[in-house]
Amino acid sequence: MDPRFRLVGLFVLIFAYSFVSDFRLLGAMLIFTLMLFFISGLPARFIVQKLKLPSLIILVLVLILPFVSGQNTLLDLGFISLKQEGLHASGVIAARFLCIITTVMIVLHTAPLLTHVQAMRAMGLPWIMADMALLTGRYLEVLGCDLGRMQTAMRLRGLNASRPGLYMLRTRAWLCGSLLVRGLERADWVYRAMRLRGYGQNRTATLQFRATALDMAVLSAALLAAGTVMGLEIWFGL
Repeated sequence: MDPRFRLVGLFVLIFAYSFVSDFRLLGAMLIFTLMLFFISGLPARFIVQKLKLPSLIILVLVLILPFVSGQNTLLDLGFISLKQEGLHASGVIAARFLCIITTVMIVLHTAPLLTHVQAMRAMGLPWIMADMALLTGRYLEVLGCDLGRMQTAMRLRGLNASRPGLYMLRTRAWLCGSLLVRGLERADWVYRAMRLRGYGQNRTATLQFRATALDMAVLSAALLAAGTVMGLEIWFGL
């Protein structure tokens, strides 16, 4: 599929998902996201692994909200009570989060980063922002490799990284500071090398994409699905 159409279609779906608050639409939204996942061909283990870290951020909110938000009590345990409004809000937040993050993973991992940046460049993204996106993606991987090597060196020297306490907190702070300093130095070296090679003087040609009738049909289906979800949400809200 033409990467421009894929980006437009999937991000329109993401916007439509963020618009949903009715429980009757959450099931359809989850089913549609599951269909996209099977069409993408990505392994389930890969998606679950990518969802682990973002899920930790939202998990606290989803678990606490049913007990602190709302007026109608569903279950009274004496010292704490389960609220209907909070349970509804946590369910909506969890479903939105799962659908949106899964859709983003499908966008990012069904084609190389370079293809996505070229597609955005073809849609009018300024060249400086396209270059910044490529450099950011490249050096996030470099920083990840540096972090892995530094953690391996710490373990080989007998440091137990899983041990809690103030000492490990200070060690992790030194580790993060070292990564930031090394990243800043590397960015300065890369920038100087690019300037010496004439970066910014000659604009690179934009890759020309060609959309097919199938691309148009798939994009139309995605736009129709997003419009239907938003229309039903407005209709149910009346």
